[in-house]
Amino acid sequence: MKVLRFILLPVSLLYAAVVLVRNFLYDIGVFSSQRYTFPLINVGNLAAGGTGKSPHVEYLLKLLSKDYRFTSLSRGYGRKTSGFAEVLSESTFVECGDEPVMIKSNYPEVPIFVDGNRRRGLREIFKKYSETQGVILDDAFQHRSVTPGLNILLTDYSRLYIQDFVLPTGYLREPRRGANRADIIVVTKCPDIFSPVDARAIRKRLKVKPYQSVYFSYIKYGALKPVYSSLPPFEGKLNAQLSVLLFTGIAKPGNLYYKIKNSVKEVEHLRFSDHHAFGMSDINRIVSGYEGLKGERKIILTTEKDSIRMQLPGIREILESYPIYYLPIEVTFHGKDQQEFDERIINYVERNIQYS
Repeated sequence: MKVLRFILLPVSLLYAAVVLVRNFLYDIGVFSSQRYTFPLINVGNLAAGGTGKSPHVEYLLKLLSKDYRFTSLSRGYGRKTSGFAEVLSESTFVECGDEPVMIKSNYPEVPIFVDGNRRRGLREIFKKYSETQGVILDDAFQHRSVTPGLNILLTDYSRLYIQDFVLPTGYLREPRRGANRADIIVVTKCPDIFSPVDARAIRKRLKVKPYQSVYFSYIKYGALKPVYSSLPPFEGKLNAQLSVLLFTGIAKPGNLYYKIKNSVKEVEHLRFSDHHAFGMSDINRIVSGYEGLKGERKIILTTEKDSIRMQLPGIREILESYPIYYLPIEVTFHGKDQQEFDERIINYVERNIQYS
């Protein structure tokens, strides 16, 4: 794989050149970018997935939806439909994408929308909900036709964008200098124990601009929840008497795998690609893997995002007869970062919100 990536270096250089020219044309105004008078917050990244955008979008919704009428707009990656759509409580990932459906299930009172064309999506939101006060854009960092009022860039602690290269040699969607458009940089998936010395070292390596703030977040795992309402709640916690069949269809499952491996007797991991569309052959592999586990107490475990894709007819009828659970996650920040991050977001919203 490393040899192949090296061979593809000329392709990466050509790709980087095209993106740089595109960004330059936006910067000088040849290509138009729409600005808005209401609070518009973007959560994006330079890398192709795996930095934790959805949990951070959920964090912002939790922070803002208590006092403001905020919505979320994303592309709806992986859906089989096109155009503008509102994510309803009965929507499926086929119609709207797994991540928007997951967010809607966690925040049923918040309007959630999908549209690959962000300008159109924003217009349609305000046509449908004129009382909307602000919008969170999910994964629109490279969508230059829209200019957010606050640009949040995420970068994975284990693979900072300064350590990466553009596709296909690396994982970056655009050259590193794109980070200059960020107002806030969040280093995600940090270790639970994280020292101020490490934080200072990363800030220095990132060479942030005077107008940029850097914060450090990590993943907090919740209690196991059943994938289907017909299943009983999981009793207790992950423990050394438990055998687990873990299956994941996310970009970077490594942290989750090692957390489970260090907590249970045995874990077998079936890894699928990000946003994988599970077929019956995949479900049979999952069932066979579960039945092949040793021990008296065993379960099937997956991610919350993958659990959304287990709701289709056919898949549900097979798996709901097994003990299948998902591990919910949420984002939290280290030290004083949470208070400072929250204040930065609230101050931006208060300065730009239109009260009616």
